[in-house]
Amino acid sequence: MMRLRRNPDENDLGTNPDLDGESLFLRDQERKCGLSSMRLMGFVLVALMVVSVVFSVSVVLQDPPSDGVLESAKEVRFPDVLESSKEERVLELKPQKVIGPVDDYTPSVEAHKDKLLGGLLAAGFDESSCVSRYQSVLYRKELLHKPSPYLISRLRSYEALHKRCGPYTESYNKTLEKLKTEHHLGSTDCNYLVWISFSGLGNRILTLASAFLYALLTNRVLLVDPGTDMVDLFCEPFPEVSWFLPSDFPLKSQFNSFDQKSPHCYGKMLKNCSFSNSSRLMLPSFVYLHLVHDYDDQDKLFFCDEEQTSLQDVPWLIMKTDNYFVPSLFLIPSFEQELSNLFTRKETVFLFLGRYLFHPTNPVWGLITRYYQAYLAKADERIGIQIRVFDTGTGPFQHVFDQIIACALKENLLPEISREEPKTIQSQKSKAVLVTSLNGGYSERIRDMYWEHPTVTGEIISVFQPSHEEHQQTEKRFHNRKAWAEMYLLSLNDVLVTSSWSTFGYVAQSLGGLKPWILYKPENRTAPDPPCRRVMSMEPCFHAPPFYDCKAKRGIDTGALVPHVKHCEDMSWGLKLVDNESEL
Repeated sequence: MMRLRRNPDENDLGTNPDLDGESLFLRDQERKCGLSSMRLMGFVLVALMVVSVVFSVSVVLQDPPSDGVLESAKEVRFPDVLESSKEERVLELKPQKVIGPVDDYTPSVEAHKDKLLGGLLAAGFDESSCVSRYQSVLYRKELLHKPSPYLISRLRSYEALHKRCGPYTESYNKTLEKLKTEHHLGSTDCNYLVWISFSGLGNRILTLASAFLYALLTNRVLLVDPGTDMVDLFCEPFPEVSWFLPSDFPLKSQFNSFDQKSPHCYGKMLKNCSFSNSSRLMLPSFVYLHLVHDYDDQDKLFFCDEEQTSLQDVPWLIMKTDNYFVPSLFLIPSFEQELSNLFTRKETVFLFLGRYLFHPTNPVWGLITRYYQAYLAKADERIGIQIRVFDTGTGPFQHVFDQIIACALKENLLPEISREEPKTIQSQKSKAVLVTSLNGGYSERIRDMYWEHPTVTGEIISVFQPSHEEHQQTEKRFHNRKAWAEMYLLSLNDVLVTSSWSTFGYVAQSLGGLKPWILYKPENRTAPDPPCRRVMSMEPCFHAPPFYDCKAKRGIDTGALVPHVKHCEDMSWGLKLVDNESEL
């Protein structure tokens, strides 16, 4: 930098007699202005240097990019570094513009305002402890249906009950003492429903939502057995007090052994008349509810009004189930009015309960957002294809692939391919296809089909599959992280194709508020014709419902009793909630 050097010949009055007063004044002003200009330039240079340094530091310190797009269009896998410390970081990514087939959706100020989902969620949580709770709204379209004011009110009331009666509260400790005796005397301040962690992840999500609704209807406090991974997968849904059952719960060691032969099994107690003969003052301290798919006629009496009356004063109900039993709750007369008040539209039960209860933990949310940003966010339309094959043997199977393509083409979800190169480009629309399957072969064949041939519409089709585990590994931590992330990613699509009988698909469609095209279950390794159909509602299917008329004490078709409970599209004996006849 140049230094200003003083010139004595020009500035010394005594040595320069030719300068008059005016000249001296002008020269002095010129010198001052020159110095002021130099100072100004100096300030500007310093300011620019400071801005440059701040910008450089912000770039260095910001989160690194997501896992990145693979250079090839080959199958995309979750990184193998899941087990490293990198996995524990959460990337708070802002979604790109998402364009669906019907409505454009751009995260906006309005989306930020509605982070409570129309009042469904409670305010006041520490947002950093569970980023997905309030950030998920940025990745979804606006809900077409709003939760009823009554549902919102009941959820706030339940949260107050849970805070008063949850683990280690005074009421909890008092009621816990009841378990030390075979029978209990008198009433209790709080009654409880304990949900046992059982079966695969999709089943657990569906049954936990069912258990919560039952707790809401019966004013019980829901406590969740954490099992091996529930804490790792799901954030706490209720403020201040945990929903997880304490590890020192007295009956916890018996959970795995509870079955239909257990002395406290409700069905067995009814058979032995040991429960019906108990007076209201000498009820058992706890009852085990066996609602697993192999339950018998006595266990199924749980869905009768008379039995609900008997159970209401038992302080502890312990439930094991692998069924989404919500449809049968709608057939219990004493619950009918309350359920009608809670859900003005029947097909929104799991949509609202699922979005209220199930928030991915930060590590799982990182998997979801990184993958979404890398592969799905920029597409004009996203199509989810969930593939669950129940055939034995090693896939991929030709008949399954044929069925998937037949469905996607017949329903105009994917474009036809052309055997000739197009002369003109008709469309630059891009479609991202997200495939979830235990086998990677199906996504590879779909990808190759659209790589090797142009589409007749000119649309660009990209195909991605996050993982392929080859077989279900229910008890593995990272397997279930990936499974939960993939269910959630499927729910973020614009349209969805799912497989019959799959609870994985049920969770995705219901969380997303989507009515998918469901693939019929193939028989004799032959692709069915038609290959698929649109479902009646976004609600899951109850696979093992009771067929019993509690009043008439005889068998009956429970799918023909009321207009809003019908048989499922994929399982003729199953039950699901629908809204009206016009959708059939």
